[in-house]
Amino acid sequence: MRLVQLSRHSLAFPSPEGALREPNGLLALGGDLSPSRLLMAYQRGIFPWFSPGDPILWWSPDPRAVMWPAEFHISRSMKRFHAHSPYRVTLNHAFGQVIQGCANDRFEGTWITPEVIAAYHRLHELGYAHSIEVWDDKNELVGGMYGVAQGTLFCGESMFSRAVNASKTALLVFCERFARSGGRLVDCQVLNEHTASLGAVEISRHEYLAQLATLRMQKLPQNFWVPATLFMPQR
Repeated sequence: MRLVQLSRHSLAFPSPEGALREPNGLLALGGDLSPSRLLMAYQRGIFPWFSPGDPILWWSPDPRAVMWPAEFHISRSMKRFHAHSPYRVTLNHAFGQVIQGCANDRFEGTWITPEVIAAYHRLHELGYAHSIEVWDDKNELVGGMYGVAQGTLFCGESMFSRAVNASKTALLVFCERFARSGGRLVDCQVLNEHTASLGAVEISRHEYLAQLATLRMQKLPQNFWVPATLFMPQR
């Protein structure tokens, strides 16, 4: 196992199975964040993550954190909150605001540089990256998440919250609609306390890559990613 230097002149990635064990999943460095390279990476179970000033680093960890949207875990307190939720939830209404919100988050946003924002915005304009927005009763954005679609698999990238339960609401509403429409799996990349509390689990990289190979060839309804309102508060 060795770290591979990518060429700017080729989109080829090494096999994810060759990633380092320490740090877990580090596979390659270099290349660029062009739409074609990013899409090639996601199709192979690879994603970028790096600190400002460092070269682009590409990862495929083992194990992989995932969530089965049909089995999304919701606590009793969250059920009570959502039953009287003050939030409106939309899809693909404000991608730029969502990724900027994630970038401004002191925990999530350290790697979301202007270069990364521009790269994912290009993916959004091409119809591959998508956002879920949570708005309060003053029509202010208080939470959201974004990621990259791969058929009936959604690769979650980051989320943020500026109000109580806002990011949980984004994930809950998205998972309900995604599962109802044939969505099978949400990639959470690496397990943390927040995603674990929502029902994320770890599977082997081998199993994730097998799921990816199948699910990215499956299709959601044609209008699934069309901008829409997903949830309105009860008045």
